[in-house]
Amino acid sequence: MSEIDAPTPYLPSAVEPKWQARWTERGTNTAKLDAPANPFYALMMFPYPSAEGLHVGNLFAFTGSDISARFHRLLGHDVFQPLGFDAFGIHSENYALKVGAHPMELTPKNVANFTRQLGRAGFMVDWNQKVDTSRPDYYKWTQWVFLQLHKQGLAYKKAAAVNWCPTDKTVLANEQVENGLCERCGTAVEQRFLEQWFFRISEYAPRLLANLDWLDWSHVTRQAQRNWIGKSEGAELTFSIAGHDASVTVFTTRADTIYGATYLVLAPEHPLVGALTSDAQRDAVAQYVDATKKQDLISRKSSKEKTGVFTGAYAVNPATGQNIPVWIADYVLMEYGTGAIMAVPGHDERDFEFAQVFNLPIVRVVAGPDDHADTPLGDSAFTDDEQGRLVNSGEFDGLAVQDAKRTVTTWLEGQQHAKAVTNFRLHDWCISRQRYWGPPIPIIYCDDCGAVPVPESQLPVELPFIPDFKPDDSGISPLARHEEWYRVPCPTCSKPARRETDVSDTFLDSAWYFLRYPSANNSDVPFDAARTQTWLPVNSYIGGNEHAVLHLLYSRFITMVLKDGGFIDFEEPFTRFRAHGMIIREGAKMSKSKGNVINPDVYMEEWGADAFRMYLMFLGPYEEGGDFRDQGISGVRRYLDRLWTSVRDATTEGAPDADVLRKLHRTIKKVGEDTANLAYNTAIAAMMEYLNAVRRSDRVPHRDEVLSLVQLTAAYAPHLAEECWEQLGHIGSVFDAGWPTFDPAMLLDNEVDLVVQVNGKVRGKIRVAVEITQDAAMALALADEGVARFVTSEIKKVIFVPKRLLNIVV
Repeated sequence: MSEIDAPTPYLPSAVEPKWQARWTERGTNTAKLDAPANPFYALMMFPYPSAEGLHVGNLFAFTGSDISARFHRLLGHDVFQPLGFDAFGIHSENYALKVGAHPMELTPKNVANFTRQLGRAGFMVDWNQKVDTSRPDYYKWTQWVFLQLHKQGLAYKKAAAVNWCPTDKTVLANEQVENGLCERCGTAVEQRFLEQWFFRISEYAPRLLANLDWLDWSHVTRQAQRNWIGKSEGAELTFSIAGHDASVTVFTTRADTIYGATYLVLAPEHPLVGALTSDAQRDAVAQYVDATKKQDLISRKSSKEKTGVFTGAYAVNPATGQNIPVWIADYVLMEYGTGAIMAVPGHDERDFEFAQVFNLPIVRVVAGPDDHADTPLGDSAFTDDEQGRLVNSGEFDGLAVQDAKRTVTTWLEGQQHAKAVTNFRLHDWCISRQRYWGPPIPIIYCDDCGAVPVPESQLPVELPFIPDFKPDDSGISPLARHEEWYRVPCPTCSKPARRETDVSDTFLDSAWYFLRYPSANNSDVPFDAARTQTWLPVNSYIGGNEHAVLHLLYSRFITMVLKDGGFIDFEEPFTRFRAHGMIIREGAKMSKSKGNVINPDVYMEEWGADAFRMYLMFLGPYEEGGDFRDQGISGVRRYLDRLWTSVRDATTEGAPDADVLRKLHRTIKKVGEDTANLAYNTAIAAMMEYLNAVRRSDRVPHRDEVLSLVQLTAAYAPHLAEECWEQLGHIGSVFDAGWPTFDPAMLLDNEVDLVVQVNGKVRGKIRVAVEITQDAAMALALADEGVARFVTSEIKKVIFVPKRLLNIVV
């Protein structure tokens, strides 16, 4: 054969650009937004466009989402899969500072690079509906969302102890602090007392928690939100203060331990500290309060050393009638509960340690099965007491703890000392950021009118280009250095006024972006009513579980607020959410600091985007992730090469092989079920196994044996599938051809392994037709040497169980 006649090899460098251009020309990936017959909104978490470019972890996440979207298109849905860029935020700003660039100039370059890489990967994205959170035509509506919360009384400003990152020089929400460290840069977080804007997400805690019972979400994600919302059933107990016309309220989940409360502890910031402090203790208390102000919140929560000071005041224990001392200590925080606790040192480890340091009374009020009222206290008092019974508790002695919780609360309620309440761990969302690269908060401060919302007609409040955008340690935004920008007339009275110079948290940008996609090009409204009703809520959302209590929780909250405001008719944004796993390399999480981040461009250049996509999905279960090892990609590429040659060599002469066809129908069923369940690695394995059957002994495949395999492969390797589909004589896209169907009758194998016993002992197996008769089975069994040598006398009985067993009794 001459070189001219040689078969054309599979060349991704030719096939992939061809089909990417063809998709653009034909509008293949453009959704029918206004006239869908069967709409399906497939959403992937949009990336922030870092200067480092797309990394393999991004590609892993997006590929899994893209396969799901393409699969649903093959099933007959009108799929809308948009993508955009979470382009505001600290990460982009920090990188701009590092390289000496301006984020307003650097970010568009990063977006362009990401767009190039994403396009090369062959995602079925409707780029006509792209969003970029850093563009005024997007953040105009982010500011509008802020104003809607403000109108509903859900946005407010207050001075509060907040988390401050000294490296990023900005406030962090509680959800952005991980083990005392900034979740972005890993710096130990400090405490600051600043005026900040908050959203009242805590008011939505009951709804946010209740809806988790029915959401079709990954279990691990729902559990993370349940834990973060943190519902606690308990009681608020009131302790009067001896000699004062005042009382202190505490929240406890263990009202049954009231008889063991031997002192109260107030947070140093508690508003009653000054009023309750005696003259003799005033200097000591003042010194302690000043010292506490220099600590950060994280250190106060985690410190093992117990410090405190006596106020000189006494509270009355409502159960015993005894006076108990009131202390202040830094391990009690004003931001949690009521800022005061009843200390039960016999059954709380922190209280026990504090009581030992300051020689305060310790009383056992709960006894385990093997304890009594005078049993010395040990570790079991802090771990197992909910299984115990009350002791040293007056008329309640002997009650089981679970019963005592309700009984004691009811008794205290009857005496006006308590009320049953439900508390939540979830605290209001701090959205102020003292940085430059974000949407300005749309509030104007007027000496006469107070805090005035910017009129919607004046949106967007555009972020100005300022060269000196570097933050400092003052806790004041860089925008506050530019009087020419923040000096404006009051929208209400026209007198001189001042803009808010903080910008909003980047998680507000992403808390509503899914609503914007269908209406991305509409400048008149944030989201068109008709399109929103058609496409929302999102049918399928795939993303990282690291955002379980950040983006996902905030998005649910914003959606509920917009529903309550009458803007939408649903309160949960994502009908189905699946958390993907993580790609590691040689056992370690990929990170720049470890030097093991992978640029996918190199692999797509060498192997092709389709091979790299399939390889990432073949590493392991998608919802678990896998370990990236370079050598594994060659096996996936061989599959694509063999599929290419199989299509090229396929014949239409004769009929397909019956066994191969049965294998095909089982493969269609398997791949369809696995793809629907995001079990991509086993779906790929099934396709490989089928192709092995097609090409066994280098046989020439029939066209009908490979046509459906091209359709099965399409969601995974879209460029190759399109080219193969065209080679098979089709004009349109393979994604308009539908998902192949299987015949249930073809799933049944026409042969089975029949176990043969002699006198109840297994002596062999024979391969027989499913419909074989007993006589025919006997003939085959006796022809088997392994069976025949045990049949040495007269056959007395034959037990035949079709498709399973033949037992010969001699």
